[in-house]
Amino acid sequence: MNLHGAKTVILGGATGLLGQALTRVLEKEGASVCALSSKDVDILDQNAMSMILEREQPDIVFNAAAYTQVDLAEEQEEKAFALNATAPVLTAQLVAARNIPFVHFSTDFVFNGKKNTPYHEEDRPNAKSVYGISKASGEKSLLEFGYEKTLIIRISWLFGPGKTNFVEKILELAKQRDTLRIVSDQTGSPSYTPDIAKNTLELIKRDQYGIIHLANSGVATWFDLASEAVSLSNINCEIKPISTEEYPTKAIRPPYSVLDLTLFSKITGTTPRHWRKALQEYVATL
Repeated sequence: MNLHGAKTVILGGATGLLGQALTRVLEKEGASVCALSSKDVDILDQNAMSMILEREQPDIVFNAAAYTQVDLAEEQEEKAFALNATAPVLTAQLVAARNIPFVHFSTDFVFNGKKNTPYHEEDRPNAKSVYGISKASGEKSLLEFGYEKTLIIRISWLFGPGKTNFVEKILELAKQRDTLRIVSDQTGSPSYTPDIAKNTLELIKRDQYGIIHLANSGVATWFDLASEAVSLSNINCEIKPISTEEYPTKAIRPPYSVLDLTLFSKITGTTPRHWRKALQEYVATL
């Protein structure tokens, strides 16, 4: 699909980390973007959503809206399931009636993290947190609905401009403290939102559908990511590794959730840049 001059692109979750990055890259591409946040529309309100689609006549719809507060989701199960499990398929039904592409974003948290090699697209979800289970449920509903122009992109460990994220938080804390204790036994794929947005467009240009994994290259623990960010910022703060047991959270995190990017590389002929390179760029902008 050629996005240059695309009449309108509907984007849910416009104020989120990814939503902001997608809006920027789509507009740069020459598309006209109708960026919707929860303030603009209740994504669960079919009538309201239908009216917006009718008014805008979009060429493609992105759903970057999600309930992403992993620990809070353990208490707010209904909210998490409404946004992550119910809303995607309701939107897909409206989009399918217009026969245009639908792009939905999922997460590495759909996996339980018991593997020690990168997760492939066809690995079975087996989430252990309410957040992960609700996102896996959203994927399942979309697959069962079976609209053939659906692209599900699993992403992980997001950082980037426009909204508070792990890297930004760490740098703020590092300026205030001499030492920080960061979990070093959870391993994943850090993802820089401008890169995710750019690479999402590469898939769309090639009319790709189905499930595809997307992140930056390389693997890291939260300790690695924090250490590198602090080092790049030249902040004098010691980062100490700790175990998950020493930092208990309400929600269970997958100990290993690295995403295999082979399929993306095969489709596009490119490899996403290493997370360290992306982090360097991000820290420079801060």
